[in-house]
Amino acid sequence: MAATNKDETSSPNASSSPIFISADSLCSILTHQTLINHFRSTLPQASAILQTTIRQHYPLSSSSSLLLMPCWSSSPSLPYVGVKLVTHFPQNSALNLPGVQGSYVLFSSTTGQTLASMDSTKLTLYRTSCVSGLASKYLARQDSEVLVLVGAGALAPHLIKAHLSAVPSLRKVFIWNRTVEKATTLADKLKESGEFAGVSFEGCGCLDEVVGLGDIVSCATNSEKPLVKGERLKAGAHLDLVGSFKPSMMECDDEAIRRGRVFVDNEAAIVEAGELVGAFERGVIKKDEIGGCLVELVRGDKIGRTNSDHITVFKSVGSAVVDMIAAQLVYETHIKS
Repeated sequence: MAATNKDETSSPNASSSPIFISADSLCSILTHQTLINHFRSTLPQASAILQTTIRQHYPLSSSSSLLLMPCWSSSPSLPYVGVKLVTHFPQNSALNLPGVQGSYVLFSSTTGQTLASMDSTKLTLYRTSCVSGLASKYLARQDSEVLVLVGAGALAPHLIKAHLSAVPSLRKVFIWNRTVEKATTLADKLKESGEFAGVSFEGCGCLDEVVGLGDIVSCATNSEKPLVKGERLKAGAHLDLVGSFKPSMMECDDEAIRRGRVFVDNEAAIVEAGELVGAFERGVIKKDEIGGCLVELVRGDKIGRTNSDHITVFKSVGSAVVDMIAAQLVYETHIKS
């Protein structure tokens, strides 16, 4: 596992004051490809030494909430304590503000010294999308050509870039959003960036028309009604479900879960994700039929895609472990620069 010299991060004299890493600085440090690679190389060891608690969730109103996600390690290879503080205000879209905002604070696990604070809004966008990108390396067909992105919010461009980084055979991206203009605007922005040569981007207004074209269908919405109909998924498709994080939310119907071999980012998804909680309750799938979690795929303990015609499903809800690993990469890269 990559780590700075222990003295640099844990010595009481390492720094008289914490480092602040702004959103712009964080974006200049991270790329989706480097974070996917970092997750792939560090997740197995980090998962074994990092300790976490259940995500703490406090309602602030009928729609808004505060979340705390702590994580810590006493190992010399990862000598950190980290806490992510997040607010969720879904109504912010009407104000043209992110619905999820927050800060990440990193401490030395040797001295308790505050080492850094950084923007966790961007950190979360990168870590969430790169978890999906890493999963697609194991669960999507590696000759996939068409990506369908469901949703055009702040996470959408990050998911697109992560999947394109992880599966370089992708050549066409359809973006769907309830507001077609938002989908078209994002498609135009990605075209103009020129970041991915040979890839075309197109906004669309009818999900049912394009979802069956997707080799990878990636969803990032707050929907409480199923958007992706399982009967429309093509043979060999990979369905990536990112948006839901509580039982009332769901982005696909029971048929998608029934047809697919389901994997999760971590065990919290089994009790938090509406698609799975509902499917368990209705007898669509049993808990012991979950194919495995991300770290098991990376370690090789579980096999992901075994057939080019199988449908795979990946459900993520986020974890303090990947927050910590992402923050580690940002902090250590920053102090070395």
